Amino acid sequence: MSTGQEKTFIEFFKPNQKLIHKICRIYTDNTEDHDDLFQEITIQLWKSFPGFKGEARFSTWMYRVALNTAITLFRKPQKQKAQTVDIDVSSLKIEYEAYEDEEHKLQKMYKAIYELSDVEKALIMMYLEDKPYKEIGEILGITEGNARVKMNRAKNNLKTKINTK
Repeated sequence: MSTGQEKTFIEFFKPNQKLIHKICRIYTDNTEDHDDLFQEITIQLWKSFPGFKGEARFSTWMYRVALNTAITLFRKPQKQKAQTVDIDVSSLKIEYEAYEDEEHKLQKMYKAIYELSDVEKALIMMYLEDKPYKEIGEILGITEGNARVKMNRAKNNLKTKINTK
């Protein structure tokens, strides 16, 4: 890809990178895995960027790629070998948010979210981001109505898990 494409990618990526940290937080339970998943998602976004046509918002497209990467990577018994790409990921100056100081309730919630299925994790994360059901459906490739039904089930499952901890 050209330098112009790299610059455009970085301009789109930087304001949305917190979303990737949230996905990593939900799908991993330690810093090393978080960092590995963040890097893998960033690589997949970079590799997929030429296919981004702007038909959906960048954040919607980014959610889809990031969630698919997280689900695919952590379903496999062995993680994939690290890939190399022609972008310097460290040049993005990604800042990892400090999660150690979060309140006990938030930690309890994340532990419960971690126990949910992959799809439920994605649904709850998007719910916490105040995503409309229409966009959730677009990201997951399901109808808006199906997104509502799945969201209600995921919220009930999460409540049950939180209350039993």
